[in-house]
Amino acid sequence: MMTDTGTRDGTGAKGPAAGTEREAAADTAVRPVHPFDRRALLVAGLVLAVLLALSSRYGFHRDELYFLDSARHLQASYVDQPVLAPLLARLSLTLFGTSVVGLRLWAALATAVTVLVGALTAREFGGERRAQLLAAVATATMPVLLSSGHIANSTSYTLLAWSATALVVVRIGRTGDTRWWLLAGALAGIGAEFNHLVGIFALALLATALATPARALLANRWFAGGVLLAVLLVLPDVWWQAHHDWATVEMTGALRSEHGGAGHVPAWVVGQFGMTCLAMVPLWLAGLRLLWRAGVPLWRCLALSYGLLFVVFAITAGEQTYYLAGLYVCLLGAGAVALDGWLRERRQRWRSFVGATAVTAAASALTVLPVLPASAGAWTYGMNAASGETTGWPEMVRTVSGVWHGLPADERAHAVVYTMDYSEAGAVDTLGGSEGLPHAVSAHNTMWWWGPGDPAARTVVVVAPNPAYAPHYASTLRKRFAHVRLAATLRNPDGIPTIEDGGHVWVCTGPRHAWGATWQRLRHYE
Repeated sequence: MMTDTGTRDGTGAKGPAAGTEREAAADTAVRPVHPFDRRALLVAGLVLAVLLALSSRYGFHRDELYFLDSARHLQASYVDQPVLAPLLARLSLTLFGTSVVGLRLWAALATAVTVLVGALTAREFGGERRAQLLAAVATATMPVLLSSGHIANSTSYTLLAWSATALVVVRIGRTGDTRWWLLAGALAGIGAEFNHLVGIFALALLATALATPARALLANRWFAGGVLLAVLLVLPDVWWQAHHDWATVEMTGALRSEHGGAGHVPAWVVGQFGMTCLAMVPLWLAGLRLLWRAGVPLWRCLALSYGLLFVVFAITAGEQTYYLAGLYVCLLGAGAVALDGWLRERRQRWRSFVGATAVTAAASALTVLPVLPASAGAWTYGMNAASGETTGWPEMVRTVSGVWHGLPADERAHAVVYTMDYSEAGAVDTLGGSEGLPHAVSAHNTMWWWGPGDPAARTVVVVAPNPAYAPHYASTLRKRFAHVRLAATLRNPDGIPTIEDGGHVWVCTGPRHAWGATWQRLRHYE
């Protein structure tokens, strides 16, 4: 078992290498940690209870529908995420069937554990029980954490892996015990198999450590073992990418073109202040200051990694403001320790802080969780689209079913349902069985690799989003088919302006080229 052993390298040796590590951890090796505050368990349990209570609200999210389809097509990786999140979706299908509650169980559990990681991070920074509780509450009220905990895509697992990796790094910085690099490598490798962002964080941390005195903590077999373990864990993803034209690299370029660039930098900067509830912004800013000024080389690397990734993501990700969210758990833990004494000095400060937290946390919860009736939640869509994107799918599938069954039987025998977006295909595949629909095909991201269905199809029922998201799509269809007929218009029953609201279902016949040949030109990554 790994314990606080000062700066030993795990063998008891105190030669030159161990001495160098002692210098790198100079001021922190003897810092004790306080007992764990069990009230953090109550905070985590409350978060879990709320997420499970709300998990059946509305319906499947667009990403969840895609993940369920990915679960039915298990492979070593995918265009837009590695394998572990689809693997958990497959486990849900096996254990619970097509259940929105069963699918979201894992995300809710990951979120609850992340709250505990927040408290443990404060403890590693030397926080007493009150600081640990503050860190748990600060983490639990993060809008990005609550939103991801309600939806079973890869984000909740990414936040957990990122924050847990940072926790281990904080511990190594405090104790100098480099044996913990093995766990850091395992967490980074597993996390990268949920989302590549975890791997990017690990690379940023490595770069900043190599450029600073913290590199002394890397010159040992434990770090080498951690790196090897991380590499072995991501090999399935690398193998798949190599056999699929490095599809994720191409998709990342498409995302950068759509969401990145100088024009989106302001949105990125403003968005960082929404990663936590508004009252907690001073907390994570104080945490960033603590990391920088604590005099612990590895802790300073966490601050440098934040700055490095802040700039990189501001330029390349822009509107994808949640890319850096995993590191805010660490910043909140540090900030809870930094401000604990100041809050404790005057009771009025603590009361004001608690009141501001309650108000801003409740306000953010209304926008990121399905608390309101769906029909009353349309106003939140512009601030957070996640809840709105869990509505309207059964109605869309019924509309497609009406068009499909309106075709003559002999025409249906040589027809396919094609959707422009992966979520529309996922909805047909997940909800369309009871409507008598066949499996849909889509050329969006990984679904293109699954093929066109019947390559000799002579009729294609096309589902397309609102023309604002797919401009001039009708003219594109007419270039590929001799006859294009508008068969139905999609409407969101709750009045939420999703991308499908106002979309169309087309019946296309007389393909100008064989459907299988047309398929090769339809692939699009975004």
